[in-house]
Amino acid sequence: MAARNISDDELIELIEAGMVKHKDAVRVWVAKHFVNRQDNLLWFAAVLEDKMVVKTVMHHFEWEEK
Repeated sequence: MAARNISDDELIELIEAGMVKHKDAVRVWVAKHFVNRQDNLLWFAAVLEDKMVVKTVMHHFEWEEK
């Protein structure tokens, strides 16, 4: 998060209001555009187990075409 200048507040908003796409039964991507940022979508990859585990937070994201 520090290397990509992503704040705790942005991560919380991303978790609460981001668009979710499921990779499979337990893995998801969540992304959200922030108007005050110039680096495209912020996104994270997570695993849904007993709790959501955020594996990484990135920027310059584009959804994959299926």
